[in-house]
Amino acid sequence: MTKITPEHLSRSAVVYIRQSTAHQVTNNLESKRRQYGLVERGRQLGWNDVRVIDDDLGRSGGGTARPGFEKLLAAICEGRVGAVLSIEASRLARNGRDWHTLLEFCGLVDTLIIDEDGIYDPRSTNDRLLLGMKGTMSEMELSVFRQRSRVAIQQKAQRGELFSTIAIGYVRTADNRIEKDPDRRIQDALALVFAKFAELQTVRQVLLWFRQENILLPAVQGSGKRPIDWKVPHYQTLHHILINPVYAGCYVYGRRSTHVTIKEGRKRVNRKMHRDPKGWEVLIQDHHEGYLSWEQFERNQHLMADNANAMSYMGRGSIRAGEALLAGLLRCTRCGRRLSVAYSGTGRARQRYVCHGTSNTMATQKCISFGGIRMDRAVAAEVLDRLQPLGIEAALAALETAGHEQVEKRHQLENALQAARYEAARAHRQYDAVDPDNRLVASELERRWNEKLGRVQALEAALAELAGKPASVLSPSDGERLMSLGKDLACAWDSIGTTVETKKKIIRLLITEIVVDVSDTLDLVIHWQGGDHTRLTVKKNKVGRNRWGTDAEVIDLVRVLARQMSDTNIASVLNRSGKCTGRGQSWTRTRICSLRYQNEIAAYREGERAERGEATLQEAAELLSVSPSTILRMLKAGILRASQLCKGAPWIIRHADLQREDVRGDAYRRRTRRRRPASGDRLQIDLDL
Repeated sequence: MTKITPEHLSRSAVVYIRQSTAHQVTNNLESKRRQYGLVERGRQLGWNDVRVIDDDLGRSGGGTARPGFEKLLAAICEGRVGAVLSIEASRLARNGRDWHTLLEFCGLVDTLIIDEDGIYDPRSTNDRLLLGMKGTMSEMELSVFRQRSRVAIQQKAQRGELFSTIAIGYVRTADNRIEKDPDRRIQDALALVFAKFAELQTVRQVLLWFRQENILLPAVQGSGKRPIDWKVPHYQTLHHILINPVYAGCYVYGRRSTHVTIKEGRKRVNRKMHRDPKGWEVLIQDHHEGYLSWEQFERNQHLMADNANAMSYMGRGSIRAGEALLAGLLRCTRCGRRLSVAYSGTGRARQRYVCHGTSNTMATQKCISFGGIRMDRAVAAEVLDRLQPLGIEAALAALETAGHEQVEKRHQLENALQAARYEAARAHRQYDAVDPDNRLVASELERRWNEKLGRVQALEAALAELAGKPASVLSPSDGERLMSLGKDLACAWDSIGTTVETKKKIIRLLITEIVVDVSDTLDLVIHWQGGDHTRLTVKKNKVGRNRWGTDAEVIDLVRVLARQMSDTNIASVLNRSGKCTGRGQSWTRTRICSLRYQNEIAAYREGERAERGEATLQEAAELLSVSPSTILRMLKAGILRASQLCKGAPWIIRHADLQREDVRGDAYRRRTRRRRPASGDRLQIDLDL
């Protein structure tokens, strides 16, 4: 009592109350009563003004932010506190920093510390030593508790028996194991998630498909027995299901780690999820029955890591819109970064692969840049060359899976309808069991029953609508066409029904990455799945050339035909021979004129052939006084020489050949030869034979 002076009594006494967790606040009521009882002890010791600081109820004293403790320190520093009351030192602080800070401030302003064992003056050496030992023991006690708990948790986890929560699709058994939920609807819904991801290969595409088909997924509601509710899925829901190894039949502990930092004078705990199984503390495979194998789970993780766009210059990224087939697969041989795609032109018709290198961070020039059309065609040809033996198998697989999506949706609706009918029957039984005179309860149960019946009717209508739609099963003619395309993959690749996204998926299934460099040509090293490599050289695009340019063969043909005939006749010849423009259109006089202008080809001038000593078939027939068919027979017999550039082009005959004696003599004999009148006697022989 001699330690308490009038100076102390003139100030306030503060009772600091704290409990570590919300569970203790709710259930450990005796400890809370003891702490609040210190108010009476403060009055017994002589203080009239006794204040309570209980802002830290439910907060640990191990170093986390405590607003009540900070309020206490602020009041002590202002000199308004004469004594701090607590039942024990651990209530004030369980770490050395907070405890010694409190002792230092109390010693400076002459504030006493009072617990159930006695009264301590922090300015006294003996009391300061005793308080220091109490704080150290409190901190040591907390460390021992934590270590014991951590070791016990790790031992239980290593046996695969530690479960904090149970994932959707599993239930805990009486012997502390987990097994698949017996609800077949839940099992089918989760299996559909993994099947769709294997088919569509991105989480977003799976999400779009589920929402488009209006298929629900199970979700946990509340706590306790964890009632299941069916909801439209979100991206986070699907992503959590796909990255959770429990669905691969594995028990995992320690996927998350914590990293402590100091920020703005406070401790910050950062938690990180480890995707690599090597960073997990415990991994027990084949721990329980899974929805997919461990190999499939690993493949899904690698695929999702590759789909992460803009997360790393080493990843491929997901399949995006655009005509570029090799987006995400090309890597620069100079800096190792992934090449990006730049589109230009009307409708983004032209693509260009670019490696920015360090141009964005260091303002340097780009590493490499080149047009992508030639490279896409060259790599696609390599892919088709390797896929050709598998074309028939792919066609058969397509026939087997035709209409499979509609079957999956119908199966999910049937499961939902069966569950809804059970809920409706259950609501009916509850309604029948209630006393009809108790209208407060009966009316509520009747409303629930009507809601369940409405759900049943909605599902039945959805099933009837789905049954009314034509099944997407291929007809026999479509099946025959698919088999023919399987035999000729190049034709199937260029088919109108083959989308760019499908082509990209096929290429990614076969190719890991392509390392490219630019010199006089495009030098490629294709890394195939499985470890094989192929070197490929592709010609670079010439300046001004694009996919819509006319073939060089057609240009050379027009160059020669322009010396023989007019633009109108040239267009007719090219159309008859099956030649078309770069955009697949037929030829007209205007298009021939434009092509000549672009390639600096002079137009045909009347009399130009005669100056060169050349004649057409008709002109040769007039010079030899025979019919054009006679000239053709002379050409077939080899008597007369002529040239024809392509099918439908005019025959070109030189005047010098027409003036030869043998040619003129043969033409005379063919012109003057006449058959004698046939005799009526069948036995008479014709002398000309």
